[in-house]
Amino acid sequence: MRPPGSAAALEKRRRKAVELWQQKMTLEDIAEAVGASTSSVKRWRDAYLRAGDEGLNSTPHPGPRSRLNAKQKVQLAKILLRGAQASGYANDLWTCPRVLEVIQQRFGVAYHVDYIGTLLHKLGWSVQKPEQRARERDEAAIQRWRKEDWPRIKKGARAKS
Repeated sequence: MRPPGSAAALEKRRRKAVELWQQKMTLEDIAEAVGASTSSVKRWRDAYLRAGDEGLNSTPHPGPRSRLNAKQKVQLAKILLRGAQASGYANDLWTCPRVLEVIQQRFGVAYHVDYIGTLLHKLGWSVQKPEQRARERDEAAIQRWRKEDWPRIKKGARAKS
């Protein structure tokens, strides 16, 4: 299991361990000083002996390869920007199942619907919920209330306290 800390912090810890080893400290003392196991200190020492400072560099964990390539992700973003109606849906609301459908139809790539939100987030999109407004909403009456009634009500509340 990877210890907590950024890649840079862990690399710094490895370099500190090698520095202490060069000062002729025992592996057990080094392990205690840097908060690692003795076997890790041995592994870092061996990497240093094999490749020098380069052997202590942190390497990013690649993770699984994306099913959509960079070009396809750009195409998906363009499709999403055009709106859901341009893709044949009744309204302009993108949902994860709809995005999944578009990905499957256009790119032949299968994802689980629960992953689509994560994918969209990685593409810079965020969850948006449409404001729910009553059909009977009267914008003019709301503006009048905000300008005339609310300041009077607010002043009245201050005067009482």
